[in-house]
Amino acid sequence: MANGLNLLFQFLDSFAFIVLAAAGLAIVFGIMGVINLAHGEFIMVGAYGTTLSYNAGIPLPLAMVVGVLVTTAFGVVVERTIIKRLYDRLADSMVATWGLSLVMVQAARIIFGNSLQQIGTPLGSIAYGDFSYSAYRILLSGVSLAVLAVVYYVFTRTDYGMRARATIQDETMARSLGVDTERTYMTTFAFGSALAGLTGALYAPTVTMVPGLGGSFLVEAFVAVVVGGPSVVVGTTLAGGLLGFINALFSNLVGTFFGRIALLVTAIVMIRFLPDGITGFVDRVRERRQEAA
Repeated sequence: MANGLNLLFQFLDSFAFIVLAAAGLAIVFGIMGVINLAHGEFIMVGAYGTTLSYNAGIPLPLAMVVGVLVTTAFGVVVERTIIKRLYDRLADSMVATWGLSLVMVQAARIIFGNSLQQIGTPLGSIAYGDFSYSAYRILLSGVSLAVLAVVYYVFTRTDYGMRARATIQDETMARSLGVDTERTYMTTFAFGSALAGLTGALYAPTVTMVPGLGGSFLVEAFVAVVVGGPSVVVGTTLAGGLLGFINALFSNLVGTFFGRIALLVTAIVMIRFLPDGITGFVDRVRERRQEAA
């Protein structure tokens, strides 16, 4: 019984971590076609903004809001000064954002030092048998589902979502119909940055606040985007479920290190057999059925 609960809690924890880490990256890459190798550092900005605000005496929920707002504003600045010149230039965007990530890590180290005072993890823990698990980390699984629901609503039920989908499908036609595509791209990058900041804010109480903390999120985020495929919401959800289960299973059986190795092996296998990810494969199957009908 205890081992079963342990596996369940690890799955929920892994699912939340993967989904929240990948959501912002999936939007920027899946919708805008920009590979943001500084995504982990955007998460760092959210975590640092939250921690510094909390240490200044702001209550934790409000400190998290500050972290999200700071990251969103930073994302707008980056998009206006760097990213907007790199659309449709995939390799250039990778090099530029990789350089940005190095600059951000070193700037954080110079300005704030090698670490910040840690925020305590709220809500205590859940005890079961001889084990216990953080209640806050389990709560994050519910937050991750709420984030996916918000993303789905924004891109399918709002005017902005309609403009964004039109822009990504045919930018020239969207512009001819009066869509301000430049503003749409800026808003989309800001939205992806906000989700990265939210991830940093939510995990600020659970991670060690060092300048390189973003690296621990980047691997899972890219693996989830590769495995999930082009659909932001469905792909991220399915990838989070599959990878969360694999990570929880191997971490529970043989340790955390082998859980991360299992994630990478899964990504390699998926790239080999399903290069368009889970949702790309589903779309191809649906198209073939429609053609057959």
